[in-house]
Amino acid sequence: MPSFGMTSIKVLDTCHPMLQSLFLEVVKEYDCQALVGARTVAEELQAIKDGRSKLSDPMTSRHVIGPGRTVSMALDAAPYPVVWPSLLHMKLNEYTHAVGRFYHFAGYVLHVAHSMSMPIRWGGDWNGDLIFTDQTFDDLDHFELIV
Repeated sequence: MPSFGMTSIKVLDTCHPMLQSLFLEVVKEYDCQALVGARTVAEELQAIKDGRSKLSDPMTSRHVIGPGRTVSMALDAAPYPVVWPSLLHMKLNEYTHAVGRFYHFAGYVLHVAHSMSMPIRWGGDWNGDLIFTDQTFDDLDHFELIV
């Protein structure tokens, strides 16, 4: 049975308890890694600058902790081992496989969340309509609570 390593546990500890319980359930059957939970405003600004976030106001990020929020309402998590899809560094079939792993993982996470009656949004289908071609920003490792 897979389990989280210390780095993932430290990341999870920065997240809302509902996200913690969701991903502790997910990892029982699906080997994964928690990558990013809580961010400071400065870290979110850097993520925006690096193109890892598309928000214009860092305070709207579900990752950011600060006034009124002591835990992250979002978690970036990926199937383990993490292989980031890159058309610049992969053959097409490798890229397709890498992307497919993220969609497969997200489907499992969404299924587990649904079975736990937990409302979450995934960064590969922001509006939850199951149409994946209408996204303007794919954030395939991003999961956030809708509360």
